[in-house]
Amino acid sequence: MREEADGRARSAQVRPRADPVVAFESPGEDFVPSSLSDAAPSALPPELRPPSAESAPAPPAASPPAPDTQLGTSAAHAVPPLGVRPRGRIGSPGRRAVSERRAARAAELLAVDETALPVRHARPRRITRRLVVVAGLATGAALLLGSAAMTAMMLPTLPSGAGDAALSLTAEPRHVDQLPVPQVEQSPPAADICTLPAVTAAIQGGDDAAAILAAGGGEAFRSAVVDGRAPCVNLGDSARIWTVVDKIRPTSPVDYRPSGLVLPDGVRNVEGGALRSDAASALASLVTGARTAGVGEIALESGFRSYQTQQETYERHVAERGDGADQVSARPGYSEHQLGLGADVVACAGACGTLDDLAASAQGQWIVEHAWEHGWIVRYVEGATPVTGYNPEPWHLRYIGTELAQAYHDGGWTSLEEFFGLDPAPAYLG
Repeated sequence: MREEADGRARSAQVRPRADPVVAFESPGEDFVPSSLSDAAPSALPPELRPPSAESAPAPPAASPPAPDTQLGTSAAHAVPPLGVRPRGRIGSPGRRAVSERRAARAAELLAVDETALPVRHARPRRITRRLVVVAGLATGAALLLGSAAMTAMMLPTLPSGAGDAALSLTAEPRHVDQLPVPQVEQSPPAADICTLPAVTAAIQGGDDAAAILAAGGGEAFRSAVVDGRAPCVNLGDSARIWTVVDKIRPTSPVDYRPSGLVLPDGVRNVEGGALRSDAASALASLVTGARTAGVGEIALESGFRSYQTQQETYERHVAERGDGADQVSARPGYSEHQLGLGADVVACAGACGTLDDLAASAQGQWIVEHAWEHGWIVRYVEGATPVTGYNPEPWHLRYIGTELAQAYHDGGWTSLEEFFGLDPAPAYLG
């Protein structure tokens, strides 16, 4: 028996003994102090509160070795007080040092100021998000205020009382029976009028008035000539009513003489002048219109002049005026009288007056206003001398037909050169 007891004693001495390790539980999720040293012990769970000096129980005294029958069990499974459980092996210096350090760290963490209030853990991420949201709202508010200020600056200032009147208006929908339909006028296509069969047929047949009508009227004909869309229209053809004769554009040929010259019917003829048949009829219509309007009688002072007659007339003016003759008389081959389309008229009241008397007469005023209605224009007017090269001659009429005369009048033109887009002719070239 003694040998058996000695063996048990030796076995108990070599069996490892657990080092006391302080074990504690971490605080729960609902308690996350920013600094454990600042938290009050009263705020800690009971199992983590450090024992005070008064309440800390005295360490138990070392018990004497138990009898041989209980030595192994009591030594191997002894439970240390205050939550200390055995860990490690007896005789292990490293394990013992770690256990001591942990116990010291736990005591340091639990040694807190009891007077400090519990501090809630800060949430940096949530605060950052709130700051970002607040900054975004502030920026949006600033932009809205800036836009409103700019809009207020751009709006016109209402007069006094206008604000109240505007507030008193009621926004009632306006009843519209039918939406307005815009009136759009379609312009004729820009085309060569000489491709129109009616135009070419009229020109070939010598019917100038029909050619102008086929082209779309006086203005359409004029526009086509100016725009270069009328290659079949020759402004230098002396047989046409649209021909232009001036100081740089002579008759063609230079001694041109028209056919079909007649005396105007029903018109007093001072010198027995003749005109082309179409011009003669138009002059008779003009004289009749003036008589019907009650302005008095209009007579023909001079009509057609041949090349030889115009040469004599020009030489007489040269003898009287010298170099100034070119402003009052045309050289032979450059006169509209040679075309049979020019007429010098005078006013008559019993006896007929002179050419210079016409402008101040009622007949002269009526001619200015109504000659175009009968196909005539006043060829040389005030202010057009730099273009025509002649002084104003209220008595000198030129026949161009009713269609062109209307376009001339409606357009406010003062010379045929400008009417057809030609260069001015203030002086002779040679």
